[in-house]
Amino acid sequence: MIGTSAASMERRTPWEMVRRYVLVFDGSLLVAMGLVVLISVATMYSAAFDYPGRFNGHFRNLGIAFGVMWVAAIVPPAVLMRLAVPLYVAGVALLVAVDLFGIINKGAQRWLDIGVTRIQPSELLKIATPLMLAWYFNQREGMLRWGDFLVATVLLAVPVGLIAKQPDLGTSILVLAAGAYVIFFAGLSWKVIIGLVTAAVAALPVLWSVLHDYQRQRVMTLIDPTVDPLGKGFHIIQSMIAVGSGGLTGKGWMQGTQTHLEFIPERTTDFILAVYAEEFGMLGIGVLMLLYLAIISRGLVISGSGATLFGRLLAGSITMSFFTYCFVNMGMVIGVLPVVGVPLPWMSYGGTAMVTLGIGAGMLMSIHRHRTLVQT
Repeated sequence: MIGTSAASMERRTPWEMVRRYVLVFDGSLLVAMGLVVLISVATMYSAAFDYPGRFNGHFRNLGIAFGVMWVAAIVPPAVLMRLAVPLYVAGVALLVAVDLFGIINKGAQRWLDIGVTRIQPSELLKIATPLMLAWYFNQREGMLRWGDFLVATVLLAVPVGLIAKQPDLGTSILVLAAGAYVIFFAGLSWKVIIGLVTAAVAALPVLWSVLHDYQRQRVMTLIDPTVDPLGKGFHIIQSMIAVGSGGLTGKGWMQGTQTHLEFIPERTTDFILAVYAEEFGMLGIGVLMLLYLAIISRGLVISGSGATLFGRLLAGSITMSFFTYCFVNMGMVIGVLPVVGVPLPWMSYGGTAMVTLGIGAGMLMSIHRHRTLVQT
């Protein structure tokens, strides 16, 4: 038997030896993401037509994101579990370092100079926080008590508080959402959720008092952007004009006047949806939303079929984080949410966010590949 087994191993073709490292992607998820990427390439070409280097940079970022997605898809969930605590501890330590020694730029202290480059540690916590919480609840599986949810809340509050202090409202919202989804999927009672929501509403006056001036201005601008149409309200007003002028079918690719007359601020990053809406209209937006819905639906299916509690919680958090990205970005582009600097997944220009999204998608695919406890 041993000799037969050894002979069969020797007869394995090169393809059979590398197959498990190549066929690591979930087909449905990859197709939906690929179609979003095609839309993003066409939209970025128009948005960055007179923006030297931005289109090529977007291609580079997409390539890097695909690479990290492939690597993350290869890594088994068991390895991710072992990395959870070290990544979380390192991430929090780096946030403390930013608070003590970080570089201040445009009134925000978000970056750390490590000699060869600058890093923004808060991005690491988008992945490390849900990893840590999923690991914690997996350790407590079958014996959860209310105190465990309290501990999880503290684990979430530490990075969120440090990031909000920088200040970086957009990233703190995304980290808070990613961690809150893990706690919710772990079985947090609806009674507790309703109580927390009620307490949050009651605490709004206190929250308002601790907001920075620029954050208060964003809220006031959201309520009435016409108060300062050439200043704080310019982003929202021009974005809504672009979205509305696209109508049902849009003005056509490369024909967006708001875009090419440079009325849309940050048109390659946070407000790229306004460019797409102007040129492809409501029908185009409908197609894009269906693709995002397909990604989120597939992610939830993967979450439901996870082999371990860790995998299910992590997949659910990653999937709903994609939803949060889309919801917040679309909301601020059409003027129903404050401008907080959240990109649109695989559409907006930005290397760090693209890498984070790629890692998240790769981990989803890894969880799907290892959905059975005993591999056949």
